[in-house]
Amino acid sequence: MPIKAPRGTKDILPQEVGVWQYLEETFREVCSLFSYQEIKTPVFEEAALFVRGVGEDTDIVSKEMYNFKDKGGRELSLRPEGTAPIIRAYLEHSLYKEIPLLKLYYSGPMFRYDRPQAGRWRQFHHLGVEAIGSPQPALDGEVIALALYFLKRLKIKELNLQLNSVGCPTCRKTYQEVLQKHLKDKLPLLCSDCQNRFLNNPLRILDCKKESCQEVVRTIPPIFDYLCGDCREHFEGIKEYLEEMKIKYILAPHLVRGLDYYTKTAFEITSTHLGAQNALGGGGRYDGLVETCGGPSIPAVGMALGVERIIIALQEERIELPLKKKEETFIATVGEEAKREGFKLLSQLRAAGLAADLDYRPSSLKAQMRQGDKKGARFVIIIGEEELKKGLVSLRDLRQGKQEEIKKEEVIKVLKERRKL
Repeated sequence: MPIKAPRGTKDILPQEVGVWQYLEETFREVCSLFSYQEIKTPVFEEAALFVRGVGEDTDIVSKEMYNFKDKGGRELSLRPEGTAPIIRAYLEHSLYKEIPLLKLYYSGPMFRYDRPQAGRWRQFHHLGVEAIGSPQPALDGEVIALALYFLKRLKIKELNLQLNSVGCPTCRKTYQEVLQKHLKDKLPLLCSDCQNRFLNNPLRILDCKKESCQEVVRTIPPIFDYLCGDCREHFEGIKEYLEEMKIKYILAPHLVRGLDYYTKTAFEITSTHLGAQNALGGGGRYDGLVETCGGPSIPAVGMALGVERIIIALQEERIELPLKKKEETFIATVGEEAKREGFKLLSQLRAAGLAADLDYRPSSLKAQMRQGDKKGARFVIIIGEEELKKGLVSLRDLRQGKQEEIKKEEVIKVLKERRKL
């Protein structure tokens, strides 16, 4: 029995990879437009980074991380999210000493041991940004605007921006007391995990996805009723910037996201096409994370989008992406001498920057022509005994259905001219 891909993972096949490349290239273009620079971090880190940064009581750390020991006995984890590794790199290389406001973007796989379902995988991919160095609500607005700009570049229409503030440690402490008072008599209605969270981290109860807990959460007073003056001013500032950019939003008073490092802003961008897992992405502010990871007190804000969920939304809305089609030339030969001549020409075409291929199997001319058509080649160069005698090649344009003989030394020039038509 053949070995299959691990549960919760997925192969990205050649016929699918064009969509992935388009999303990544478009994201790079958008980030460049917003003056963000790319950063790449390892796919595994010290486990302590996520315990300290993401939060020991979060589901990500307590249930979902892939932890292992290397041969040196070090505790490592496959990265479950991208922000903490970037902050680790930011501190390790003292980037804060070079650029006061650093704007970074990243892409790559993340790993969480979760129950696989539509839109949720154990290996999944994020496109994200982090803006480190400013407490201004305008920067929160820019991060949200970047995410929406990218999704609108993809022509995705059915989008909703859910917005909340989770406050700072000071006002959040007040709200946690409100939560505990409100939930004290409702503990039997909560799941066992949320009952455990009641004393240590009651804010995490708001993030529970179980319907029994969600019913209780709906009765809880909104967190923005308990914000301190600074957090309230910041929240009002974000709303003003969004309104200036004509970005519509929905207040989501119980949105806290699944990571403990968030402060003040929390947001999600949802799609009507994704069912229960309806978030295409989200993010927020994390003003204390740099300090938590051992650095100075530096404010920051960021977001991440899920590639797999974006692809589902594209499919559901039946959006055809303008994928670039490679104008390939295929060489079909008859006989050993023609095959050698074809291989020589193949190298010349590639050296000239023209994509080209031939059939390395012992196939008939008809089968080779079919192979060229199947590969999507626009041009087929045919070399047989007659062509060898004349010092020519036959060039067939499959798009226009025309065939002509040309001198073999003029093939590259003619192909470059025809590709412009």
